[in-house]
Amino acid sequence: MSRPDWQPTWRKPVGILLLLLALMIYAGICVTLVEPVSRWHVLLQVPVWLVLGVLWLLPLKRFLIWMETGRWR
Repeated sequence: MSRPDWQPTWRKPVGILLLLLALMIYAGICVTLVEPVSRWHVLLQVPVWLVLGVLWLLPLKRFLIWMETGRWR
């Protein structure tokens, strides 16, 4: 018997918790870089923070697809 579309799955709450945990770990890594990177010239700092600000978005699409469908693609 197939599951109706409206019925919740375990992937969504688990996915949200995993996403929050991953973001906290990523933010912790970024925070450890503040002190050494802040000593650099501002023109070197800008690309570092831009890359780190966007980098966490790369795996997000596949992760959200998994949460919704159960597939990675």
